[in-house]
Amino acid sequence: MSMQESPAPEFAPALQVYLREAIPGLEGAMRMQSISGGQSNPTYFVSFDNRRLVMRKQPPGKLLPSAHAIDREYRIISALADTPVPVPPSILYCNDPSHIGTPFYVMERVDGRIFHDCTLPDVSKSERRAMFRAMAQTLAAFHSVNVNAVGLGDYGKPGNYFARQISRWSKQWELSRTRDDPNVEKLIAWLPEHIPDDDRTSLVHGDYRTGNIMFHPTEPRVVAVLDWELSTLGHPLADVAHNAIAWLTAYDEYGGLIGIDIDSLGIPSLDDYIADYNAAAGEPIELTNFHKAFALFRWTIIFEGIAARAKAGNAAAENASEAGKLAAIFARRAAAFI
Repeated sequence: MSMQESPAPEFAPALQVYLREAIPGLEGAMRMQSISGGQSNPTYFVSFDNRRLVMRKQPPGKLLPSAHAIDREYRIISALADTPVPVPPSILYCNDPSHIGTPFYVMERVDGRIFHDCTLPDVSKSERRAMFRAMAQTLAAFHSVNVNAVGLGDYGKPGNYFARQISRWSKQWELSRTRDDPNVEKLIAWLPEHIPDDDRTSLVHGDYRTGNIMFHPTEPRVVAVLDWELSTLGHPLADVAHNAIAWLTAYDEYGGLIGIDIDSLGIPSLDDYIADYNAAAGEPIELTNFHKAFALFRWTIIFEGIAARAKAGNAAAENASEAGKLAAIFARRAAAFI
């Protein structure tokens, strides 16, 4: 995430009135700072003299029915508060758009380091290895959460996750495609026929990667997992495979590790990373070619959607058209696993 120096949004006065009523004891003038990153929900640092908060809201305008579900984000970080999974402490959720124009939620601000470059620059080799191990252990802890015990038993549909996902993303391809791609057509035909029999269900994050993980300011441990917009109930291997994309793509494609001398940096091989995950997980997993192809296929369709929005002129991020070009690259990488 990068911080943008920009004028306070027009809803800032109304937000300040609401927060002073909802959170007793706030002192000093409210200050807001926009946090950029991703294609999703507008996020702001909201600071008072005695309290440092983060606010996430829906974007303005008409939204797709299931998109930008910040109520789900708030629900899951609240549910995980007393588990081994590190999340920012939740404070309040406001579903009434009359205050600032959209629903929003507020959480405590956590101090730490976020790396959008998965080589984790500017840390020592030994610390880098420990940070990757912590990332694997945190994901394993998340997948081990008892969903019924934390009130998330109805957070998604149990079972048949990959079949439902393949169907969903195949339909999305037809809706958002800007070009023909024989690799995508191969994947749409191949993936449903090669779903492994293992059909376990856990919480899944949906976008677990270094850019959505906050490490301690000075120690190689995870202090918060961020950006829960895509979380649901699903198959833990979907998360593991998405996390593995870093090892399956090149540095100039989406900041991947192919072409990087990972040994010299202290970055584990994918097999060693999976071993760290399995050492911490209740049930060991095997990451197959199916899972790798599925993860890359899913992001092919996501990037194609970004390209379609860029073509229509309503993409959220300035680099949307560039990101759209990654769709063909990811489709080619995915098809290589068939």
